Amino acid sequence: MAGMSLPEPGIYRHFKGNDYELLQLARHSETEEWMVVYRPLARPESVWVRPLAMWSEQVAGPDGPVERFRRTGPA
Repeated sequence: MAGMSLPEPGIYRHFKGNDYELLQLARHSETEEWMVVYRPLARPESVWVRPLAMWSEQVAGPDGPVERFRRTGPA
């Protein structure tokens, strides 16, 4: 994770428009890869994980590269 800043818990907007709450970071038990534990605000009973590298990456937006998830507020 050298050079990568760690996202903090809080509310994030996906580049396609939905809002999610980042709950915490976790490590994969076999690979030790950092994972993001999050849930959609529209369905808080549904909990998901995504590799940190994917959470933090730039993706192609309509006007060029954008963050996949952008922090919009505290939890």
